[in-house]
Amino acid sequence: MLRWRLLLGTLIIAMLIGLCWLDHAAATAGVWLLPVAILFTLAATGEILHLAAPGGSRPLAWPVYLGNLLLIAANWVPSVCCDDPTRATTLPPIAWPLLALFAGFLLVLVGEMCRYEKPGGVTANVAASVLALVYVGLLLGLVVQLRMGFGVAAVASLIIVVKLGDTGAYTVGRLIGRHKMAPRLSPGKTIEGAAGAVVFACLGSCATFYWLVPAMSGDKAASAAPWWGWILFGLLVATAGILGDLAESLIKRDAGCKDSSTWLPGFGGVLDILDSILLAAPVAWICWATGLVGR
Repeated sequence: MLRWRLLLGTLIIAMLIGLCWLDHAAATAGVWLLPVAILFTLAATGEILHLAAPGGSRPLAWPVYLGNLLLIAANWVPSVCCDDPTRATTLPPIAWPLLALFAGFLLVLVGEMCRYEKPGGVTANVAASVLALVYVGLLLGLVVQLRMGFGVAAVASLIIVVKLGDTGAYTVGRLIGRHKMAPRLSPGKTIEGAAGAVVFACLGSCATFYWLVPAMSGDKAASAAPWWGWILFGLLVATAGILGDLAESLIKRDAGCKDSSTWLPGFGGVLDILDSILLAAPVAWICWATGLVGR
């Protein structure tokens, strides 16, 4: 299983980095990555709705699907489809997904109003729907925001650091893991594995910002940026990724499920692949937006 997971993880990372490179060379920003984001959004939305069912929630599906698609589009459309690029920046970039989240929330409320029959369950349904909107649409939309605001290199840095952290956690945990980190949520995760995740992520961050980011941005001076920013980026993103993994484990344990789905043997479902990326995306966005990295 360890060899299969490492092989499959390497192939997934290589595929995503390859798509990032194609998108980097494309005339229209996001033309390669946006379809992937949409597919992931649809699949992850279905999985989070499925995980809500064992707890007794019955969120209406169509407002959540539509709301999450709006959240993805809100990060892409303004800067690409506006005839005058200056008009796309009238509002801060982060305002567009917030408006889309509000629209998705309205859709959820309207949907529940239309199907209301008797007291009981409405609040739980709305809460589950909002969780799906925030957890999938808003957080995955920040990955799109990274692409549109800072370029493909920003997305590549997030994916590489998070997935190397995942690989480090699994490898070190399997080899020398002894002390359980959160046995009730995820019995397989160890403190040694978490340390491995941080080390792998920091090494991946340094390599990414020293070689890959300058190559993709065309700015050779980028490799001369303070090295401590790269280390801090790896530490923060890896920590957020670990919490993201545990957050999805919390949802799955509450639903009584081992994996979000059986779509990918050895990994589970789309949410099992994205869980660490989803919570790490806001951290990566803040690091790029504040100039901690990418200067």
